[in-house]
Amino acid sequence: MGDPKRIRKKYVRSKIMWDRNRIARDHELRERYGLKTIRELWKASTEVTRIRKNARLVLSNQVNENVGKDMIARLSRYNIIGRDARLDDLLSITPEAILGRRLQSVVTKAGLAKTPKQARQLIVHGFISVNGRKVKSPGYLVTVEDEAKIGYYKPIDINPVNPAQENTHATAVAKTATVEEVQPTGVSAGAEEKKAG
Repeated sequence: MGDPKRIRKKYVRSKIMWDRNRIARDHELRERYGLKTIRELWKASTEVTRIRKNARLVLSNQVNENVGKDMIARLSRYNIIGRDARLDDLLSITPEAILGRRLQSVVTKAGLAKTPKQARQLIVHGFISVNGRKVKSPGYLVTVEDEAKIGYYKPIDINPVNPAQENTHATAVAKTATVEEVQPTGVSAGAEEKKAG
């Protein structure tokens, strides 16, 4: 049966939870990138904190310099920083740099979806592929090589015309265009029925 795996959180919350400015900034980023929860933003912020911490360790010569080179190579593969970046550049990385490399953001930028929320829906429902493979995780970080290989996994029309709405609109226009019958003045509809009957 084995030992159960200990599941740990991949994010750290803010130390000051009820700061109005931080909350407003977090909600603005959530809307801009189409995130489902603030937790996704916290994951990106935690990753940035980890990168900065490791860069400071390399700059203070507490760990080998190869660790810094590996970090730069990994981040440049995701186009978060340039290939010619130095360790000092790692200290200026922001959560927006990581959020911009998520599959959800790249699909929106590529024009495969109109909005970030529509991009998230297409990804979760299995309409987006990366390098021919279906990817259902909106938080998937896209490499530079895979960015050109993003497409639809199955055919979809993101500009559908609903026939029911089209027919409803056509009948509404036809009703307003027809000439209404005018009742003779002074005679009510009930009086006409009594005469006819």
